[in-house]
Amino acid sequence: MTYPLFRDDAYLRDAPAEVTRITEEGGIVLDQSIFYPTSGGQPGDAGQLTWGDGGAIEIATTVKGPNDDIVLVPAEPAPLPKPGTRVQQGLAWDRRHRLMRMHTALHLLSVVIPLPVTGGSIGADKSRLDFDMADAPADKAALNDTLNKLIACHFAVSDEWITEAALDANPGLVKTLSVQPPRGAGRIRLVRIGQDENTADLQPCGGTHVANTDEIGQVRIGKIEKKGRQNRRVYLHLED
Repeated sequence: MTYPLFRDDAYLRDAPAEVTRITEEGGIVLDQSIFYPTSGGQPGDAGQLTWGDGGAIEIATTVKGPNDDIVLVPAEPAPLPKPGTRVQQGLAWDRRHRLMRMHTALHLLSVVIPLPVTGGSIGADKSRLDFDMADAPADKAALNDTLNKLIACHFAVSDEWITEAALDANPGLVKTLSVQPPRGAGRIRLVRIGQDENTADLQPCGGTHVANTDEIGQVRIGKIEKKGRQNRRVYLHLED
């Protein structure tokens, strides 16, 4: 099992680790990882590993492996560090931070459009959420204004854990119809935007987020597409 350092601190840009194994496909598994693996609509992280006397390899993306392993996928064929090698991880930070901004903004989009979410995808420049929504919003400009006002509220973003039984007792916390929180570990991670009675959003999520909504900056609701009789796809863009 790879320990997910990003779960403790999403702002870690570099950290040491030890190679535990190389997969049959040439993926690199570490004992601990700052690289987030593709999951929940959020792309896997990219970056670089360095080791020894000049050893280095570019990481194109990161995926989940068996038994909670996190697998780093090299960008191109190159000599790999052997199991037991101590390496230094370096994250492609600018890309990750944009994904964190986007992911947090999408949580607030689900507040502005309070309908069940049927799908989604996170990108560094453009993201989307699909909603169980028969008709397009009557006033997209008003939604856009409300979303940016929420972002400007200086909400702190934090996480907490509840038991699976507690989630079962509060099914309304789950907004996504297509993806359910992973089970089996006995507890579920919640991401909270705001605090106490000033909580804007609280829902299960395993992704990485900014520490305060101030970091998101201005966003723009883009095209709204019809995707089926009761499905609307809403695009979101970062303005900087």
